[in-house]
Amino acid sequence: MPDIGETIVVLGSGPIRIGQGIEFDYCSVHCVTALRNAGYQAVIINNNPETVSTDFDTSDRLYFEPLTSEDVLNILDREQPKGVVVQFGGQTAINLARPLHDAGIPILGSSCESIDLAEDRDRFERVLTELGIPKPAGRAVTSAEAALRVAEEVGYPVLVRPSYVLGGRAMEIVFNPDELGTYMRYAVDVSPRAPILVDKYVLGKEVEVDVICDGVDCLLPGIMEHIERAGVHSGDSMAVYPPQSLSQSVIDQIVETATALALRLEVRGLMNIQYVVENEVAQVLEVNPRASRTVPYLSKITGIPMVKVATEIMIGRSLREQGYSSGLYPSRNLIAVKAPVFSFPKLTGVDVVLGPEMKSTGEIMGMDTDYSRALYKAMVASGVDVPLMGTMIATIAEQDKEEAVAVVRGFAEIGYSVYATSGTSAFLRSRGIDCQSVLKIHEGSPNLLDLVRARKVDLLVNTVSTDKRSEREALQIRRTSVEVGVPCLTSLDTAKALLMALRARGAGAAFACRTVDEYRDAPAAVG
Repeated sequence: MPDIGETIVVLGSGPIRIGQGIEFDYCSVHCVTALRNAGYQAVIINNNPETVSTDFDTSDRLYFEPLTSEDVLNILDREQPKGVVVQFGGQTAINLARPLHDAGIPILGSSCESIDLAEDRDRFERVLTELGIPKPAGRAVTSAEAALRVAEEVGYPVLVRPSYVLGGRAMEIVFNPDELGTYMRYAVDVSPRAPILVDKYVLGKEVEVDVICDGVDCLLPGIMEHIERAGVHSGDSMAVYPPQSLSQSVIDQIVETATALALRLEVRGLMNIQYVVENEVAQVLEVNPRASRTVPYLSKITGIPMVKVATEIMIGRSLREQGYSSGLYPSRNLIAVKAPVFSFPKLTGVDVVLGPEMKSTGEIMGMDTDYSRALYKAMVASGVDVPLMGTMIATIAEQDKEEAVAVVRGFAEIGYSVYATSGTSAFLRSRGIDCQSVLKIHEGSPNLLDLVRARKVDLLVNTVSTDKRSEREALQIRRTSVEVGVPCLTSLDTAKALLMALRARGAGAAFACRTVDEYRDAPAAVG
């Protein structure tokens, strides 16, 4: 046990973007609880009035001060703590690791060097090469000229992203040199001293995993498979536990590379890794040397108190001393689907198209013993509530039309009437799908926009076009759909998930409402 009065300071996430701090607040509170139960005095530094971590009775002492190096160092000078925990305060806290380390403050958990190795795009790329772990083609650059050279080498489109940012800020998919030049001028302002990664954009299945490591053993509580393919920020995509379409070979690759990375980076506590799977190869997209938004979900799903386990590692208890062993934790007998919640109706003018930069302001979870039922619960809870039969508009970009055929046909088969513009309508009819043509906005009235405004449709499926005029009109339609309350899906993957959920509901599937504990501990027969 620690000496009476020994203090540990926990850094919160501060007043960051709405919807992006809930998981860090959860982690900070559970960390403080674990520290106090272990006999330490726990001190929180956080200045977000909307969080539980800043309630007066959560910690032994609360400093409601800005999370800047100057303010934090002043507090630490007063507190003289045994160490500081930066792992549970998101990017704000992680970014303070270097100034605190340079000032001689002990960092508990993963060291400053470990954090920098993961966060610095250039250094992390060298680690992947050293370990022989696959990644999308590309490399880190520090100038627009170098970015253009890399993009020419790997081929457009490319995914560009800075170091040391949260929520996919300034992350974009770039399709040509002009867009890349414009991006680089902006990205240098966002992350002026850190490298920017230029990678070949891989249109594969995205997967993420959290790792708890004590330096010897690595525990993987679970793997979450994204429903939308790569290109949609993990905070805006739906995800399912356990994975529904990954082969055992891919799962084995993920466990092997996650373990190798955690040990090489000398992680102590939590780490999150994101992968893209293409042609049965799991390629590493990025590593976050901290807690992520999946921690509360996996903790509830698996029953592993992930923050408590990580905190105890930081204060000297190994995984084995806590009763855990290395490897992937056995899957529970349940299916859990995470779905994002958006506040588009309250945000005037914001485009609902999903991409690499996060737009959601919350998340929910649907749980069942059947995938389609869990999907249905998640989609209804997140606001995508459409009737079993109705009317839909399909405005599909040229590059997505072939893939959209099966989706639109599926909706037609369950009883949906389909509207589409002339080109899409002719294409769908050539594939044997009955649909009704409707005018584009510039072609006169009545048009697509009129249909949406009149609330004559129940669902809009719109994929992003590279044609500028089409996209300007699509933006108007998407915004109007939000304003009148018509669900708008911009990813065919999400539309497929909705179709599966509606089919389950239409087939008369029994839906039960049970607690997380009941689902987690119940036998397979529970519905």
